[in-house]
Amino acid sequence: MSMNRREFMQMLAVAAASGFALNSRAALAADSTGGFYDSPSFGNVSLLHITDCHAQLLPIYFREPNVNIGLGQSLNKTPHLVGEKLLKSFGIRPGTREAHAFTYLDFENAARTYGKVGGFAHLSTLIKKIRASRPGSLLLDGGDTWQGSATALWTKGQDMVDACKLLGVDVMTGHWEFTLGAERVKQVVDNDFKGKIDFVAQNIKTNDFGDQVFQPYVIKHINGIPVAIIGQAFPYTPIANPRYMTPDWSFGIQDDNMQLVVNEARAKGAQIVVVLSHNGMDVDLKMASRVSGIDAILGGHTHDGVPAPIVVKNSGGQTLVTNAGSNGKFLGVMDFEVKGGKVVDIKYKLLPVFANLIEPDAEMANLIKKVRAPYEAKLAEKLAVTEGTLYRRGNFNGTFDQLILDALMEVKGADAAFSPGFRWGTSLLPGEAITLEHVMDQTAITYPQTTLTEMTGETIKAIMEDVGDNLFNPDPYKQQGGDMVRVGGISYTCDLRKGFGKRINNMMLNGKALDPNKKYKVAGWAPVAEGATGEPIWNIVTDYLRDKKVISPRNLNLPKLIGIEDNAGIALAGR
Repeated sequence: MSMNRREFMQMLAVAAASGFALNSRAALAADSTGGFYDSPSFGNVSLLHITDCHAQLLPIYFREPNVNIGLGQSLNKTPHLVGEKLLKSFGIRPGTREAHAFTYLDFENAARTYGKVGGFAHLSTLIKKIRASRPGSLLLDGGDTWQGSATALWTKGQDMVDACKLLGVDVMTGHWEFTLGAERVKQVVDNDFKGKIDFVAQNIKTNDFGDQVFQPYVIKHINGIPVAIIGQAFPYTPIANPRYMTPDWSFGIQDDNMQLVVNEARAKGAQIVVVLSHNGMDVDLKMASRVSGIDAILGGHTHDGVPAPIVVKNSGGQTLVTNAGSNGKFLGVMDFEVKGGKVVDIKYKLLPVFANLIEPDAEMANLIKKVRAPYEAKLAEKLAVTEGTLYRRGNFNGTFDQLILDALMEVKGADAAFSPGFRWGTSLLPGEAITLEHVMDQTAITYPQTTLTEMTGETIKAIMEDVGDNLFNPDPYKQQGGDMVRVGGISYTCDLRKGFGKRINNMMLNGKALDPNKKYKVAGWAPVAEGATGEPIWNIVTDYLRDKKVISPRNLNLPKLIGIEDNAGIALAGR
């Protein structure tokens, strides 16, 4: 249960008295939204940005990664900075509220001190506060909004559609939305959103004639200034997710078409051009260097909470690239000053959403209560208690991933297990009850079937090499999925200096080298092929938890990494 603000202030006082390194005047003094959320208006056009909330309507805990490796041109550059390296790069003091928001450092103590983050009722209050000083401002949603919770799955995203309409979203693009199926997405866009929210995606076309499935962009007039918002949906949706769910649509990055769309918007009088993107930050950075005429890219997909924009030079000048985190944890605010038809200055701030500092909006709170009411008792079922922190985010296994893998291997009787490298999923602190809702936060997808497959050692290696290349290919345009597939039962070495087919080595199972010709029983879930059958993953995990009752801290099955010397994107020792 989340603390109220009086309990929160008492907690801060106790923590400070006991010597906990809060080191933040704002943390000790804040007893209202004043101060921490003061954001003076600037310029004459303002855009607010949320992304990747993954259907989290209530405040949650969320641990940022301690492994977010960058290679090649991304080495030791944003967004591939973690922990102290990230703080130093952006001038954030350790031990502060901001340090907790943007890093994993001292996560358990900081989470208990500062409380939960996000929550649509709290986000709604903050958005109203920011908009009050910015007349005409737009709220942009970068997608991954209708998926990631039990209620979103069970209502086919309707809970989030209604919440976003009430939140005041003006423009949206998508990714996980498409796993509800093309028909459902079109139903929402053509009916629920009609006249209220523009769904934009320049890179989704029909397979037959190449027609736009959605409008590629909209031009909105803010205080008399025409502003173009171009949509860029996740380009690899048919690869990362089941193709059969959008069988008649093509995706892709489509740089050339993006340039044409930018040019068209400028020709129609747009004085500001912004891309609402779900590319992922590395892809956005490359796109910004190749396409000119874009003032800013407001990005998502990779869940990177980046405190300040990255400036990218291109043939037409420069583009600012941002990424606004995930799970409703952040609100991006970008202010433009336009004079003489041109942008002369831009200011940006990424605001963490601390639930204990913000009064929940009553209307949104009532909507959330209403949509959850039919499922509340079911969601609250206590399955087990965790003795360690459970989290997912990071390039390799997180502790909740490990729990899923352990459950798959035990329940399925498998030698090894694979779990997708999804970035979404909330975190739990030691001593918390693991409820059905928490399990669904990690597993709520429309293709949840579990599998048990005989695979040769050669096939296992091939799968791991393929996923590894999607993550660690030095060309961002060839990074087509999430994080590395989570692996249970098999230890291995990952050499990040090598190329495709040569990264994964020294694969061992039960102390013996994996035989390329021998068959092994491998459990998994989330098959992208049509027609798959099998018990839903949440049933496997809930049965495992009910049986165990107490979940000891997980021993992470992490690979031995080669080629990470002086890499600012990794801190395995938790430093």
